[in-house]
Amino acid sequence: MEEKRSPWKDAWLNGLLAGVIMLYFSLVGMVKTFSSREVVGALSLGHVTLLLSLGVVVYTFLRRHKQESRGTLLGQAALMGAIGGFLLGLLPLLGQWVDFRFMLVQASPELYALLRFGQNPTVGFVLLIAVSAVTSMVIALIDFLPDFWRNAVVNAFLITIVVGMLSDLFKGMTIHAIFDPFMGASGLNYIGAVVVFLLSVAYFWMGKRRGEIKAEAAKDKTEAMAKKALPRWAVAGLLVAFLLFLPLILGSYLSHVLNMVGLYVIMGLGLNIVVGYAGLLDLGYVAFFALGAYTMGVLTSTSPLGVAHMTFWEALPFAILVALTAGILLGVPVLRMRGDYLAIVTLGFGEIIRILAVSDALKPFIGGAQGILSIIKPIIKFGGRTLLEFQTPIHFYYLILVGIGIAFFVAYRLRESRLGRAWMAMREDEDVAEAMGIDLVVIKLTAFGFGASFSGLAGAIFASYVGSIFPASFNLLISINVLSLIIVGGVGSLPGVVVGSLALVGLPELLREFAEYRMLMYGLALIAMMLLKPEGFWPEPIRQRELHAGEESGD
Repeated sequence: MEEKRSPWKDAWLNGLLAGVIMLYFSLVGMVKTFSSREVVGALSLGHVTLLLSLGVVVYTFLRRHKQESRGTLLGQAALMGAIGGFLLGLLPLLGQWVDFRFMLVQASPELYALLRFGQNPTVGFVLLIAVSAVTSMVIALIDFLPDFWRNAVVNAFLITIVVGMLSDLFKGMTIHAIFDPFMGASGLNYIGAVVVFLLSVAYFWMGKRRGEIKAEAAKDKTEAMAKKALPRWAVAGLLVAFLLFLPLILGSYLSHVLNMVGLYVIMGLGLNIVVGYAGLLDLGYVAFFALGAYTMGVLTSTSPLGVAHMTFWEALPFAILVALTAGILLGVPVLRMRGDYLAIVTLGFGEIIRILAVSDALKPFIGGAQGILSIIKPIIKFGGRTLLEFQTPIHFYYLILVGIGIAFFVAYRLRESRLGRAWMAMREDEDVAEAMGIDLVVIKLTAFGFGASFSGLAGAIFASYVGSIFPASFNLLISINVLSLIIVGGVGSLPGVVVGSLALVGLPELLREFAEYRMLMYGLALIAMMLLKPEGFWPEPIRQRELHAGEESGD
C-alpha cells in the first residue's frame, strides 16, 4: 500500500514547484516584458505574474489539505512562499557573481533589479523571501473566509488587476476626467485600487442579496415580497441603454475591440449549440465562418471577382444559407461518429476549406492567396436617400450588436424548445436518447445547421467590416479560439459565451504589446480553468450541479 505523503513534505515540494514556475516565467522574458505595464502604484504586471503563479500553487495546496488546522495551514503556506521566494531570489543573488547570459539570455541586470525591488542583492534577496511568505499567508487567510466572501475577495482582486492593466484605455475615453483622480502615470493609484476593490466586493454582495430576496419571494409569494426584486424588464432596459451608449463613451479603437469580441460572441453562440447543447465536438467551425465571408465577398465585391454586385442586405441571407447548407452536408457523413472521431473529421473539413480557398484551382473565382478586395459596406436607404453608410467601427458596433441580439434570442429559444431538450438528451447519452424515440439523424443535422448559420452570419459581417478577405484569416486557430471561449465561459451557457469572448478575445486585443507570450498565457489560462473552475466563469446550472455532484460523491 502506498504511503501517504506528509503535508509538510507536500508543502516543501509545492514551494519548490512555485519557485520553479516563477523562475521559468522570469527566464523566458515574461516578467521583464510585462513589467513595462504598471498595475497599481509601483506594482507592475511582471510582479503580478509572479504573485499569481505563487498564489495558484498555494491555493491548490490548501484545497487538498482542508482537513488540517488553520494554524498548520498558515505555517505551511508561509513555508511554501519562503521556499518559492528563496529559489527565485537565488537568480539575482548569484547573478552578481556569475554571468548566466551565455545560456539564459533573459537573465539581465534589468530582470535582477526588478526581482530585487530595486534594492541591493542581499536586501532584495531577503525582501523577496519575505514578500513571498506574506503573500502565501494572505492567500491562506482568504481561503479561511466563508465561501461567498472568499469568492468575492478573489474576484474583486482579479477585477482590480484587470482594471489596473487597462487603465491607459480609460484615459482615451471621452469621459476620462471622471477617472483621472484614481489613475497614476501608468495604472491605478492606491486610492483607485481600493475604490475598485471595494466596489467589486459591493457588487458581489448586492448580487448575493438580490438572490436572497428572490429566494424569499419564491418561498413567500406575497405581493410585497415580489416587489422587492428589481423587475426583469427593468434590468434588461438598463442593459440595453448601457450597450447603446457604450461606443460613444469608448471611442473608435475600443469599439473596434468590442466588434471583434462581438463577432466571436456570434460564433460562440453557434458553436455552443453544437458542443454545449448537442455534445458534438466540432473543430472545423472556422469553415462556416469562411464560407459566410467568401459568399458575402463574391456577391458584393466591386472587384472583377464580384459576380452579382448585390448590396450587403441582399447578400446576407445567401451567406447564411450557404453556411447552413454546408453544416448539414458536413453532418451527413458523420452521423454515426462520436467524440474523438467526430473531432478529427470536422478538423479535416475545416482544413479542406482553407486549402481550397488558397488553391490555384479556385483562384479565378475567389482570388486564391490574394483574396477578395473591395467588399462593399452596408448602407441603409429610405425613399431613395442614404440614411446611413456603415464606415467606422462605431457604426459596425451597432450592426454586430443587432446580430448578437438575434443570435442570442434564437439560441435561447432553441434551448427552451423541444428540440433543445432533445439535443441535451443526446448530449448526455445518445443510446438512451435514441431508445426514448429521439431521431438522432434529424437533431444532429439541425444542430450542425443552426451552428453553421451563426458562423456564416459572423463571417458575412466580418467580410463587410474589414472590406477584404484572405485565406490566412480562416485558419484552425479560429476554431480553437471559439471552442476555448465556450469552455472558459461555461459549456452550454449563453452568458458564458460573452464572458469567454471578453476574456480570450478582448484582453489579448488590448494587450497586443505582449503578443509574443499570447499563446503561452492562453494555454496556462485553460489549464488553470480546468483545474480550478472546470464549469467555467458563468456555468450552465445543470452542468454545474453535475460537476459538484460528482465531487461530492467522490467521482
